Amino acid sequence: MTAQSESGLPGWHATTILCVRKGATVVMAGDGQVSMGQTVVKSNARKVRRLGSGAILAGFAGATADAFTLFERLEAKLERHPGQLMRACIELAKDWRTDRFLRRLEAMMAVADKDVSLLLSGSGDVLEPEGGLIGIGSGGNYALAAARALIDVEGLDAEAVARKAMGIAADICVYTNRNLTLEKLPS
Repeated sequence: MTAQSESGLPGWHATTILCVRKGATVVMAGDGQVSMGQTVVKSNARKVRRLGSGAILAGFAGATADAFTLFERLEAKLERHPGQLMRACIELAKDWRTDRFLRRLEAMMAVADKDVSLLLSGSGDVLEPEGGLIGIGSGGNYALAAARALIDVEGLDAEAVARKAMGIAADICVYTNRNLTLEKLPS
């Protein structure tokens, strides 16, 4: 995502998150690059995490502090609604849209469990995209397009699709690198 701080200085650019669901496997991959303006500040950031005792994969695009706040809030919703990812996400989206503090957060999230893959945004969206594919962040559309082209290729499992699609995104998006964090369900 491209951002500019309120001070007018260049904001943090970064992130390509891709979620691929194929067969009984779900893979979430995120690149490791964090840039500020035209400078790569970090190349090994971890933008994909496991939540809910490891049963849920989550990736974020946006400001780091905002993402950690959202991860914490989602964890709390999952504790309240164990095993109900959709309900926990809807409750988070309600808070995100209506809470004065949360409304200011600039981030998007992709989350998945064994049953569903969801895209969450601060405008209250909780979307289950068609085809089990989600791409967010500055290189998200490149990775998503590549994954759509690769998903039906015989011999490629979910992890292979994710790795190839993220590589294509890294070739196109200057804010995406090849240093991946990849999580898979079942593990």
